[in-house]
Amino acid sequence: MKIDNILLIALHESEGIGWKTINRIMTTGGLHEGLLSYDMNDWRALGLSVERANKLTRSFPLLVEKKSVELSNEEEYRRLEESEGNWKLTSRAKVRIITALDKVYPDTLRSAPQAPWVLYCIGDIQMMELPGIAMVGTRVPTAYGRKIAAMLSEELARSGLAVVSGMAKGIDSVVHETALRSGGKTVAVLGAGIDIIYPPENRSLYEEIAAKGLIISEYPPGTNALPGFFPQRNRIIAGLTLGTVVVEADARSGSLITADLALEAGRDVFSVPGPITSPKSRGTLDLIKQGAKMVTEARDIIEEYDSWLPKRASDTYNKERRGLRQEHPDYIAGLTNDERQIYHMLEQGHSSLDEMIERTQWDFGHLHSVLLSLIIKKQITQLPGAIYKII
Repeated sequence: MKIDNILLIALHESEGIGWKTINRIMTTGGLHEGLLSYDMNDWRALGLSVERANKLTRSFPLLVEKKSVELSNEEEYRRLEESEGNWKLTSRAKVRIITALDKVYPDTLRSAPQAPWVLYCIGDIQMMELPGIAMVGTRVPTAYGRKIAAMLSEELARSGLAVVSGMAKGIDSVVHETALRSGGKTVAVLGAGIDIIYPPENRSLYEEIAAKGLIISEYPPGTNALPGFFPQRNRIIAGLTLGTVVVEADARSGSLITADLALEAGRDVFSVPGPITSPKSRGTLDLIKQGAKMVTEARDIIEEYDSWLPKRASDTYNKERRGLRQEHPDYIAGLTNDERQIYHMLEQGHSSLDEMIERTQWDFGHLHSVLLSLIIKKQITQLPGAIYKII
């Protein structure tokens, strides 16, 4: 690894050195070996406190030497393992470190505000170059939110888009799991070190993404999750993708931070409408009022990125959708948004009136009106016991 990469990684991992300090170095003198002989006054000129400048004067040359040895050994180990066809790497050797100086650093992320200087990766790093869509939402979703998240994630993954999220509880976990189950690509961006599984109950999901997808963090291995890390993590989710879909979110959800960061990066923002009586829909409905594109089906997103998608995946998806429209001509053209939502729900199997009230969070009068309309349009029928099914 080149000395400028090593210097950048060492700066990134130095206590008291943040994004802005590295940016000052990059935009003034740049990365050079003279940094190894910086004294307290040199570091102080970059805005560091006396205490941190003193500490860095002593520790930085030692850290650079340590990182040089570590990275050299890991690269050699990886070459040896690959040459012997042995992919059972140690957990440390599985971590690939990419800096903003590398050609493999994703162009989409590079153009985003405050793009991270260093990325720690486990998995297929080529996924960073795929057209991606961020999918985020509340950590405590309703049944409706889970269903819509799974439905959209499956179709987006099958269309050729990489589904990017934060591996948190709730919507994040649903979209990762569905993308994997659909045979698609998924990328998890962590708010902790690359080797820290948070939340702990997502261990199996973490391991599956590591094996079949890509895990990314800007935090060095061993860095525990802290509340302030997650908003920072969200800028990577937004910057790595072409657009962000907010599936379900209350008025103060962290998902809305991701939407704001997507707008700041010049990316698209999509929002899924939900019941106006549900607190979990307040954030998404507000986004729609503010100009986010409303999403009632995956096609609302995919049509924005047809030119980005692999032709084979796009053609396959469009063929399947054409077949669905031929089989159910009113499914797209003749149904309202609420009717489509109920139709999607019943596509998964018969459902009782009580189950649909729980899933949609609608009041009885509104749900009954939608069901009656679908019956009149000969899309569904009612069975004994207030059970409904598609005709």
